[in-house]
Amino acid sequence: MKELNPKISNTTALAYMGDAVYEIYIRKYVLTTGRASVDKLTGKTISFVRADSQAGAIREMVKRGFLSDEEAALVRRARNHTNTSRPRGSTAVAYKWATGFEALLGYLYLKDDRRRLDEVIKKAIEITEEREQHHE
Repeated sequence: MKELNPKISNTTALAYMGDAVYEIYIRKYVLTTGRASVDKLTGKTISFVRADSQAGAIREMVKRGFLSDEEAALVRRARNHTNTSRPRGSTAVAYKWATGFEALLGYLYLKDDRRRLDEVIKKAIEITEEREQHHE
């Protein structure tokens, strides 16, 4: 595969790939929680993959300095590039942040940096779980 340059890669295409990657990681994670019914599995999955959750996770990663400068720049570029005419069930701002998150995941996946991809997704899960506990 050709080398990916996060400064010039198509962020929409990266987000497209990142969306699929995150969905699979989250489905695998949710299966390990022991929920038996498909409805419960689906509900838990949605709580992670919805735009508001992704936006909250990536904003917190930026705030905590978890991302490298290159990763933060990619998220910012994808966020600024996004055309959000009508996001479903979310605000335009949250949707843009979620797109930045997905672009980062797509980039790490296509770059074949599984170690860092695992770290970022693990941190997103951690942050999302923390946020859910505070809202219960």
